[in-house]
Amino acid sequence: MDNILSLSASHFPHTPATLLTHKPHHPTTTSLSFSLKQPPPPSPTPPEPHNLHRPPKSSRPTPSKIPKNPFKNLLNSATTHVPSPPSHSLFAKLRLSSKLSLPPPPPPPPPPVEQLQESQSQGNDEIPDAENPSPSSSLATSQEETEFRQEGKIFVGNLPNWIKKHQVMEFFRQFGPIKNVILIKGYNNFEKNVGFGFVIYDGPAAEKSAMKAVEFDGVEFHGRVLTVKLDDGRRLKNRAEVRARWVAGNNGEEFRSTWHKEREWHRREFRKAVETQPENWQAVVSAFERIKKPSRREFGLMVNYYARRGDMHRARQTFENMRARGIEPTLHVYTNLIHAYAVGRDMEEALSCVRKMKEEGIEMSLVTYSIIVGGFAKMGNAEAADHWFEEAKERHATLNAIIYGNIIYAQCQTRNMERAEALVRDMEEEGIDAPIDIYHTMMDGYTIIGNEEKCLIVFERLKECGFSPSIISYGCLINLYTKIGKVSKALEVSKVMKSSGIKHNMKTYSMLINGFQKLKDWANVFAVFEDVMRDGLKPDVVLYNNIIRAFCGMGNMDRAIHIVKEMQKERHWPTSRTFMPIIHGFARAGEMKRALEIFDMMRRSGCIPTVHTFNALILGLVEKRQMEKAIEILDEMTLAGISPNEHTYTTIMHGYASLGDTGKAFEYFTKLRNEGLELDVFTYEALLKACCKSGRMQSALAVTKEMSAQKIPRNTFVYNILIDGWARRGDVWEAADLMQQMKQEGVQPDVHTYTSFINACSKAGDMQSAAKAIREMEVVGVKPNVKTYTTLIKGWARASLPEKALKCFSDMKLTGLKPDKAVYHCVMTSLLSRATVAEAYYTGALSISMEMMESGLTVDMGTAVHWSRCLRKIERTGGELTEALQKTFPPDWSSHQSLDANSNSDTDNEAHVNGDDGDLYFAGGTTDDDDDDDHDNDNSNDDFKHRLLL
Repeated sequence: MDNILSLSASHFPHTPATLLTHKPHHPTTTSLSFSLKQPPPPSPTPPEPHNLHRPPKSSRPTPSKIPKNPFKNLLNSATTHVPSPPSHSLFAKLRLSSKLSLPPPPPPPPPPVEQLQESQSQGNDEIPDAENPSPSSSLATSQEETEFRQEGKIFVGNLPNWIKKHQVMEFFRQFGPIKNVILIKGYNNFEKNVGFGFVIYDGPAAEKSAMKAVEFDGVEFHGRVLTVKLDDGRRLKNRAEVRARWVAGNNGEEFRSTWHKEREWHRREFRKAVETQPENWQAVVSAFERIKKPSRREFGLMVNYYARRGDMHRARQTFENMRARGIEPTLHVYTNLIHAYAVGRDMEEALSCVRKMKEEGIEMSLVTYSIIVGGFAKMGNAEAADHWFEEAKERHATLNAIIYGNIIYAQCQTRNMERAEALVRDMEEEGIDAPIDIYHTMMDGYTIIGNEEKCLIVFERLKECGFSPSIISYGCLINLYTKIGKVSKALEVSKVMKSSGIKHNMKTYSMLINGFQKLKDWANVFAVFEDVMRDGLKPDVVLYNNIIRAFCGMGNMDRAIHIVKEMQKERHWPTSRTFMPIIHGFARAGEMKRALEIFDMMRRSGCIPTVHTFNALILGLVEKRQMEKAIEILDEMTLAGISPNEHTYTTIMHGYASLGDTGKAFEYFTKLRNEGLELDVFTYEALLKACCKSGRMQSALAVTKEMSAQKIPRNTFVYNILIDGWARRGDVWEAADLMQQMKQEGVQPDVHTYTSFINACSKAGDMQSAAKAIREMEVVGVKPNVKTYTTLIKGWARASLPEKALKCFSDMKLTGLKPDKAVYHCVMTSLLSRATVAEAYYTGALSISMEMMESGLTVDMGTAVHWSRCLRKIERTGGELTEALQKTFPPDWSSHQSLDANSNSDTDNEAHVNGDDGDLYFAGGTTDDDDDDDHDNDNSNDDFKHRLLL
């Protein structure tokens, strides 16, 4: 990690105050940590010259919970770095820390040159003469030769080539417990051994067991006379000589044969390919296959390469090939294999590897624990990640920032920010420096829960601690603002990012496009796309999919198909998400033939239809209320071997709910529950919608009780459906009671809630409560929309108060809302019904008819017939109002024929217009009560559709 620092605990609740101090790690790293302790002074050991690559003297090992690898210690001790004071210390910049803790003392000066020369001369005097070695030197030489031999290890020669490992182990087990059996494989034939191997005994009496086995030298074994003798340590001695030559600077290598020389050359080529061409998997695999006899190191590198690519199947295949050749896996190889399964999100196989490790007595390292915690974090299983994190804390004395970053990421993805803050606090208390990735993880967590305040606090703290915000930092802020609907602030962050010299990448551009798509601002969507092309970036599949969604949202389906073909020309293969919005768009428009053509086009492109693709088809048909065709698609889906999910059944239930078919809605609800699928709030919304649409409010109450039993909270959309159901029956008391329940449960009413409540009041004739609801909306900051004013105007018209309806109409225009056809219909019908009573009503009707004529509105035939009857009573021979209003009638309307045809029914129509109950004629589907819930719950349906299509 390039930069390491610690999150300030003061920005999180229940976090103690901490301070900043400096700890040097590497000349290119900058670190800040929170600590109040005095840093320990450096070791007084004098530095050694860099040109001597000798291992330092062995010191007394410190106890630890996990035994360390001796080879790793040997490699780490081969080079010694000279401690030096930090050259770029931030200690002077931290005012408070510099007052509470003093900087570390400088290292002691090196010894004088005279003392070094004197010690070297004394050392030269002690070196014995090579030509006349002393007895003590010859004894030391013999001891050095014997120290390479491993205790309990014997050499077994003249073995049959077909012999297996377990057969050798069964024979030599009679002399003592065996730790391992090593059979040396052939150069070219890996299925057979070359005729010799080694047996390593285990336990405190391993040497005695080896001595007993040596006594059986010359024994017959499967028709062969075995050669059994103690190991002479030749292998370890050769390794020591190679290391000694490397330390001495003599890199010349001596090979036993041409075969060994070629193998070493292929090994180097393979390591070079892995380091320089990791993206060219063919070159890496070819280089590995050219190695005639790969060792454990090459197999480990290959497993690690496949793990980084996420190819868990080939990683497992390489692992098994290594074991088939008699090479036992080490901790490093097992960790790479677990990493491959974690990247492939197959944690069951990863845990099976962990169990196999424990059976073989291999202890898990901190890196292994970090990989497992990170794997569960990516799968969203925070509970399992927390379990392995706690086990890592028990087994290892100290943790690092990587495993903390993985567990914090797991908690952030599950919206458990309190736990994430506690982990950050624990990390600071342990003195572990937090990298910038943890800052980004916390910002992403606050973005998920929509906490703008804390996300900005973390961003400011990032800059205070010396980090320069990167593209990821600004991307977190852009993602935050686009998700909460503040796209204007996201654009401000984009400008600040550009002023800092940081250019956009494809992810940040995709975030901006998603934000504008949510607002259905198609002009800015394509403006951002033009910026992408202007910056010279090549669009990827994600960006192409967003542009296709934009064209489908505009209704330009042909252009969307053209983008798909352009993707294929640029060698970007479309995915199922590419075709889903196109299929849904054609299905929603009722063009099922073209939707099925795109479905076949998707199959020809190599995309296998998924349950989400079929859901897009079903959703489009449900929106057009073509339930028979939707069921046919459901049957075809089952025949294709694709099981419907909870979204499929919920979509079908919403379709039957719109039709008021409660029986069918409950039928598919039963199927969903019997198949063990998840029941969520959208499922119960469909049931409630069906019950309220058909007037079965008692069934709706039973559904709400089951929701409570399933511990599914009622949200705003559920309350809107219930209030609208009682509004259909004109039961204002039940609607008011639900409004009180919302406030008690902390659910905030929205504009659709108030509109449904006003509808209930207007149907019950309680316009005072409706006016009170309008005033309450102003207090809580909820702005009425056109639907709200339409419902209120309709209520005043039913109450035979046209002046109130006209005033409400004027208030709506003052708020900046544009009246639609339904508003004009309600106001004009109300004024015409009372135009014969007062002159003011006639004047108001004339002015509104002028507005309708200027707006170019045209009413339907039923409205024209009703208004013509009213006009005949107001102006029997025609007049200014009749002339103006008839310009809004349909083109095929003939006023004279309509008036003559209905001249004999004036008496009957008068009772219809001026009835005792004050009810009015409202033609057209725009003000029909059957569609109230469809309009009032658009946000709920949009939320469900968005989740379904993604």
